[in-house]
Amino acid sequence: MDDDVRYISTTTILPATNNHKDGDQKIHLGPWDLKSLLLPYMQRGLLFAHPTQNKQEEAEYMIITQLKRSLASTLDHFYPLAGRLAVKIHDDDNTVSFYIDCNSAGAEFIHASANITVADIMDSIHVPAILKNSFFTLNDAVNYDGRSKPLLSVQVTELLDGLFIGCSINHTVCDGKSFWHFFNSWCEISRQGSSSADHHISRPPIFDRLCLMNDIENDLPIRFPLSTVQSWEGYKYNPPPLFERVFIFTREKIAILKEKANSKTAKDDGNADVTISSLQAVLAHVWVAVIRARCLDPNEETRYRLAIGTTGRLDPPPPESFFGNSAVSGDATVKVHELLEVGGFELGALLLNKLVTSFDGAAIRSHWKGWVEKPTVKKMSNLSISQYTLVTGGSPRFDMYGNNFGWGTPIAVRSGIVNKRDGKITSTPGPIPGSIGIEACLSAKTLKALENDAEFMAAIATL
Repeated sequence: MDDDVRYISTTTILPATNNHKDGDQKIHLGPWDLKSLLLPYMQRGLLFAHPTQNKQEEAEYMIITQLKRSLASTLDHFYPLAGRLAVKIHDDDNTVSFYIDCNSAGAEFIHASANITVADIMDSIHVPAILKNSFFTLNDAVNYDGRSKPLLSVQVTELLDGLFIGCSINHTVCDGKSFWHFFNSWCEISRQGSSSADHHISRPPIFDRLCLMNDIENDLPIRFPLSTVQSWEGYKYNPPPLFERVFIFTREKIAILKEKANSKTAKDDGNADVTISSLQAVLAHVWVAVIRARCLDPNEETRYRLAIGTTGRLDPPPPESFFGNSAVSGDATVKVHELLEVGGFELGALLLNKLVTSFDGAAIRSHWKGWVEKPTVKKMSNLSISQYTLVTGGSPRFDMYGNNFGWGTPIAVRSGIVNKRDGKITSTPGPIPGSIGIEACLSAKTLKALENDAEFMAAIATL
């Protein structure tokens, strides 16, 4: 941990009332949950200006108390986050299955302080190391460790003139869409005051995994061979040294890229009915620039791997308030020289569009049926990205900048050190309505080349 961070207290936060408990409640995990058992926790955080002009100990105490109380009430609704991952051994066939034990063991809440300012974070060109390394918890944990570690750990770090709220959340419990559903609800409860009797949320979560499985011909729980699970013990991942920078694309810059992506070049060869989205245009711009910065063999194939949300693509669709994992991933591929030639940007955008639209309900069902028939889990050590690959998760559609605990909306969105590798591109909404944030995690050499690329930087906002 960084010496500049002082750890004040650690508290276990229990659901405020435990009204949900009805015996030993179990939530069996689906294939979209289980595939991430050996991946690190998901880490997302928000930076706030301090709610008072003159920072005082009393005001700080009230903020921390308010956050703890409102989190306890939020866990009444999102009670799986207060549970633990549980393992059941099936002696009849030497297999193992997993479920969330909603035992109210509690979430972790850490109160810390750091001798830095909001400007130290916002004025830094690259994401500061202290933020990545020390403003989040469970940096060395994988989701499988949720058997004993909390499924949700919150660190609230007081700055000299602000506050950073960093959450580490077990990825077997939920994906990014559901995480922000939880965070939005926490803010909603915080604004309602201190009486837990009045705490309600506009979108109560639904945890039933079966609403996604539909015609998948296997009931839960899904079983793994015992010998396979035993080989996971002690697995850790140490991320390599990488640099990160957040690039902001304004609505105006995005409109220019989108118009170019939807130009006649992209409409050739029977693609007249294709409409490139804002995010697809932005990611195509990033794809071309990063591949150009890496100076790769033009005859090799480059690959862009996208995480694609599925809930809006299934028929029938699951409830909007479904809380869990529901994403799939797919690849768009093209030769390096094709991407770097005239019209390469438009081609890249078109390929990303085709990838996204290829995942209809039937394709998603087929994807998960295949996984259930031969279940496997991902390891970070097996996901090391070659210089020819980029990977993107996140979404600019998630409500991040609308989060308000009662003292104003956030200044910035940042993530921790885990789940990072060279070529990881995370998309978020930007701080200005209609803008998109791109957190690029790259080697120092590639990032410097990107920053010196006039064509790429011409689309980046100067805030």
